[in-house]
Amino acid sequence: MAENRNGNAQPPNGTGSGNDYSINLETFSTRLKALYSHWKENKSDLWGSADVLAIATPPASEDLRYLKSSALNIWLLGYEFPETIMVFTKKQIHFLCSQKKASLLGVVKKSARDAVGVDVVMHVKAKTDDGIGLMDAIFSTVHSLSKADDNDNPIVGYISRETPEGKLLETWDARVKNTGFQLSDVTNGLSDLFAVKDQDEIMNVKKAGYLSYNVMNKIVVPKLENVIDEEKKVSHSLLMDETEKAILEPTKAGVKLKAENVDICYPPIFQSGGEFDLKPSASSNDELLYYDSGSVIICAVGSRYNSYCSNIARSFLIDATPLQSKAYEVLLKAHEAAISALKPGNKVSAAYQAALSVVEKDAPELVPNLTKSAGTGIGLEFRESGLNLNAKNDRVVKAKMIFNVSVGFQNLQNQSKNPKKQNFSLLLADTVIVGDKNPEVVTSKSSKAVKDVAYSFNEDEEEEEQPKAKAEANGTEAFPSKTTLRSDNHEISKEELRRQHQAELARQKNEETARRLAGGGNGAGDNRSAARTTTDLIAYKNVNDLPPPKNMMIQIDQKNEAVLLPIYGSMVPFHVATIRTVSSQQDTNRNCYIRIIFNVPGTPFSPHDTNSVKHQGSIYLKEVSFRSKDPRHISEVVGVIKTLRRQVMARESERAERATLVTQEKLQLAGNRFKPIKLHDLWIRPVFGGRGRKIPGTLEAHVNGFRYGTSRPEERVDVMFGNIKHAFFQPAEKEMITLLHFHLHNHIMVGNKKTKDVQFYVEVMDVVQTLGGGKRSAYDPDEIEEEQRERNRKNKINMDFQSFVNRVNDLWGQPQFSGLDLEFDQPLRDLGFHGVPHKSSAFIVPTSSCLVELVETPFLVVTLSEIEIVNLERVGLGQKNFDMTVVFKDFKRDVLRIDSIPSTALDGIKEWLDTTDIKYYESRLNLNWRQILKTITDDPQSFIDDGGWEFLNLEASDSESDNSEESDQGYEPSDMEEESVSEDDESDSASLVETEDEEEEDSEEDSEEEKGKTWEELEREASNADREKADESDSEEDRKRRKMKAFGKSRAPPSSGFPKRTKLR
Repeated sequence: MAENRNGNAQPPNGTGSGNDYSINLETFSTRLKALYSHWKENKSDLWGSADVLAIATPPASEDLRYLKSSALNIWLLGYEFPETIMVFTKKQIHFLCSQKKASLLGVVKKSARDAVGVDVVMHVKAKTDDGIGLMDAIFSTVHSLSKADDNDNPIVGYISRETPEGKLLETWDARVKNTGFQLSDVTNGLSDLFAVKDQDEIMNVKKAGYLSYNVMNKIVVPKLENVIDEEKKVSHSLLMDETEKAILEPTKAGVKLKAENVDICYPPIFQSGGEFDLKPSASSNDELLYYDSGSVIICAVGSRYNSYCSNIARSFLIDATPLQSKAYEVLLKAHEAAISALKPGNKVSAAYQAALSVVEKDAPELVPNLTKSAGTGIGLEFRESGLNLNAKNDRVVKAKMIFNVSVGFQNLQNQSKNPKKQNFSLLLADTVIVGDKNPEVVTSKSSKAVKDVAYSFNEDEEEEEQPKAKAEANGTEAFPSKTTLRSDNHEISKEELRRQHQAELARQKNEETARRLAGGGNGAGDNRSAARTTTDLIAYKNVNDLPPPKNMMIQIDQKNEAVLLPIYGSMVPFHVATIRTVSSQQDTNRNCYIRIIFNVPGTPFSPHDTNSVKHQGSIYLKEVSFRSKDPRHISEVVGVIKTLRRQVMARESERAERATLVTQEKLQLAGNRFKPIKLHDLWIRPVFGGRGRKIPGTLEAHVNGFRYGTSRPEERVDVMFGNIKHAFFQPAEKEMITLLHFHLHNHIMVGNKKTKDVQFYVEVMDVVQTLGGGKRSAYDPDEIEEEQRERNRKNKINMDFQSFVNRVNDLWGQPQFSGLDLEFDQPLRDLGFHGVPHKSSAFIVPTSSCLVELVETPFLVVTLSEIEIVNLERVGLGQKNFDMTVVFKDFKRDVLRIDSIPSTALDGIKEWLDTTDIKYYESRLNLNWRQILKTITDDPQSFIDDGGWEFLNLEASDSESDNSEESDQGYEPSDMEEESVSEDDESDSASLVETEDEEEEDSEEDSEEEKGKTWEELEREASNADREKADESDSEEDRKRRKMKAFGKSRAPPSSGFPKRTKLR
């Protein structure tokens, strides 16, 4: 794909200043040693027995071309030196060049002497000089050095395939041939010298490969999908131009490489419509992209970084025919075989033989169409001569060699009368580094799997089994509807494909679950208790610390967190944490009563602690009541006790939460290493505590984590990179906020709240309510200007967030973070659906690795890899909505219920679950999952023996007999929705950014009253007791009437058996 193309290495030329360039002397010394060592060891085999090496570099050119002389310049010196002649002898190196180049090259003199003991001699050519005198001086020196070594007729090695260009090189070529020197070709020696790369060269190739596959993934594939989906008419050459611009401006593909360091290896190639050329010199023509049913599109992208090349090529199938599907599968297998054969010690030909063997075994009829080579070596040159992966190359593969493995089928024939579909070709290419044991595919992140390159648009059309020519493929009936539906066989309907895939997933899932249950893989729940023992609650260490009594009245000592009660003439202290509830009441005689209920170990609300177990004979005070004539004092005491108790309980709760936290590593500030990456004016959720006005803060990315802080020193949160499980970036599209969200492995404290989810966000538009009652015109200039301001603000915020995300992704791409596998994920709004995951409806969106809802609180983040199965419940004809139950691999964990999903989203959810390889089932009723999971964990072997999760399969259960109730006894469906264990855990948040502090305080106060029995509850119990006594005297007929009335109000209990389901057609 690159014939006669040049390494474009920003060469120093006569117009530039020598100070703009600097030669890396350490690299120069290392590679000069390698050159002389390789020349000496392989002089007769690869270097043509040359005694002198004469390398002449032609003038600079705007054309893309690859020359050995330019490659040697870049490899040895770091730059290409046009119109420069280098002559290497055993004792000297001669440079014939201009004055400015000589001044730049002069720095290598000492390094050359230290490295290999040779002297560097400069021959400076003036602009008006033809250089003949300087050339004769070089020849004279070569003759004299050769005679000193008893060699009267030295052999001069040169690159025979490079035609001299320019007056200087033409003169040099003529003088060399007329001086009587023996000439020999040193191309093979240079090829072998460049074949094995060092670490710097490998890194350059990796960066080039990174750019290539990102351009393929983020520019080429989305562009093709958009063109096909919207049925645009776009030429191959236009696609080529857009792709080339993306390579030359890496930020378009989301790659942060300096534009001056990158270039194309060749103009990007796009081929379709029956005209294909798999030769390296191929190009994109001006024909329109052809994407009708049965067509093939070939795309190839090659990019360079610091002159080092990489290549990637992919073939995309549109409604593939059986022949195309089979050919691609065989090609994919052959390509992988060729890559696997590139191991140190193997012959280069082994790669081609491996690919050929696969084709001969799986599709012998395609052998004549297989390319005659499996690729070439790649590096400074796009095609390194001597490393052609063909059947005849007997050179040995060595570690750190790099190959462009390119395998294809040329000129395959479809049974079609349409010439644009009759002829097709397939091509796959990747850049591969030979490792010590296994090869590394640099461009592997651009998928070549069948499901990712085969697009299916005609799922709904019924096609005949035997292949026929389809003349109507260009008609109106074949318009594509969606580019993301991919399949390797267009003759099977989408539903049938999904059913087959789900059957395979069911088998795999049951095997996986059986292995996990057999190994005892489920983790237990978290049974930690945050309760403190009573021995920890010390108000006073001795009697002398008690405050003096005040008229034998109830006193509150806020400093020591104690309540002093007058009991039998003495002030008895109680720590406020021992009090459960306190209440007051006033009777008709204006007497006020205060009632204090204490925590008693062993009661339902106060389980035994270590101290109560140790002193089992202890007697505890349950409650006390006092009467007072001063209602104001009583209400003041109740208020102070409640406030003090709330403060103490909040502090102790926070302390208990912090005690269960996993210790995090310390944040290393950026300091002098690099400038921290910052994002300003962000709000945080969950919010910090406190009554003060909330203020925004700044998020900073440091060496090993993020730090968020406001102007208040106590409002600071550190999020370590190692603790981040998932990172999300959600720009504002139909929402009011743009956000960054971190879902963590372990809890952290934000203020006084323990959380696994931390979110930073900005509101993209101000919530403004116009107080005027009249409507404003749609053409009102003020209204239009305001809308434009809002759009600009929204776009600016999204761009600022995107810039921050890109910079952090680059930071996470560094080698020290490779084990964390971190990258910001972005929700896929097109796959989203409405549902009720908690108490209110929300828009739930999948990402590549999670299912999330990040706008409304409480947040929802479900990791897809932790899901065991998904059960779609209440699915049936006539239902407007259904529920989704997510069962996790940890059976100790409660299932996740997402209720009230519109039935219109059912197909989309099924498709998404299937493409992410998650097994789903459907049922008519809501199931009692707590009982199901308990039955599975109690007897996992019976669950496995009974077919695992297949009891949920509607079709399978229909075919079973009615006698199978025993095996299904544990899996009892319930038509009643199981109530939430703790309904008051989350508050109903109507606003996007509303704090919940006030609501929490109110609800806590209410809960205090519920734990102890109030006066009204005591009176109710007494009246119930009186009623029971009255019932004893009732007649039998009255009791029956009351019993039937009560039964009519209650719901019937669920049946004990598993109901037989009818097949849903």
